[in-house]
Amino acid sequence: MAEIKKIIVLYGGASSEREVSINSGEGIYKALLDLGYSVNLKDFNDVDKLEYLKEFDLVFIALHGFEGESGDLQKSLDSLGILYTGSNYLACKNTWNKTNFKNILKSVSISTPRGFSVENIHFDMQSPFDIFNTKHDSDIKKLFLKPEEDGSSIDIFEINSDTDLVNSIRNAQIPNRAFIFEESIKHREYTVSIINGKCLPIIEIKTSNSFYDYDAKYISDNTQLLEVELDQSTKEEINNLSLQAFNKLGCSNWGRVDILEDAIGNFYVLEINTVPGMTSHSCVPRSAELAGISYKELVQLIIKDVQI
Repeated sequence: MAEIKKIIVLYGGASSEREVSINSGEGIYKALLDLGYSVNLKDFNDVDKLEYLKEFDLVFIALHGFEGESGDLQKSLDSLGILYTGSNYLACKNTWNKTNFKNILKSVSISTPRGFSVENIHFDMQSPFDIFNTKHDSDIKKLFLKPEEDGSSIDIFEINSDTDLVNSIRNAQIPNRAFIFEESIKHREYTVSIINGKCLPIIEIKTSNSFYDYDAKYISDNTQLLEVELDQSTKEEINNLSLQAFNKLGCSNWGRVDILEDAIGNFYVLEINTVPGMTSHSCVPRSAELAGISYKELVQLIIKDVQI
């Protein structure tokens, strides 16, 4: 493979995660300049034709939301023979759609929170508790409502009552799209960053918010991203589960796996992010820091792995 010298960072775009993407892209751009690459920073909104990207040796995808994570961009880049960071089209597609994601995990006996999908949410809909408990023969009293396809905790609501459901419908940015209702597993939350098939130190997420929402991820200074205090065998169990899920979904290069632990020590794969945030509040740079890897070195590792 030819040496990578000229890189374009794709960021911004028109999704609900635009602001996060801008912060990620600017950080990556600065790191690449410091590393000595010839770098362009390009807002995806300003890209008329993807053929333009052939001028570069590598596209560094810092584009969050549907434009960068749904797989459509990766499929187009593959068709043009353009090298890019992150996972391929199919892996992105199947991690972006939460129903597909859960079905694949279940097919290989990897635990993930149970749930069901709806075409949209509206004030006349049946109680989600009735649907969930009938479907799963359970007595769940807490659910999460999430878009079937979106990221950064946009339009995610904790549902403890019918009143919560009404308020979530009223407050949703985009109610007329597919959603999933998912069981609430709240005890401890971890995230595992993976680069070149290896796990960086496990992060435990602690927030004063009711859950790890958009504010906790990108705004609040009270969110704690802590190196876990677990015995070695438990760490290995979490890492092995994360790698298993990452590989079964066909992911590659780099990504982040979110894990939940229930009150009796069972682990569940919550989601996989194929274009993780690279902001000052993001988990991957924090995990790298715990491993003694600087932000600049982290960016270089991602590029190096693409070349392998």
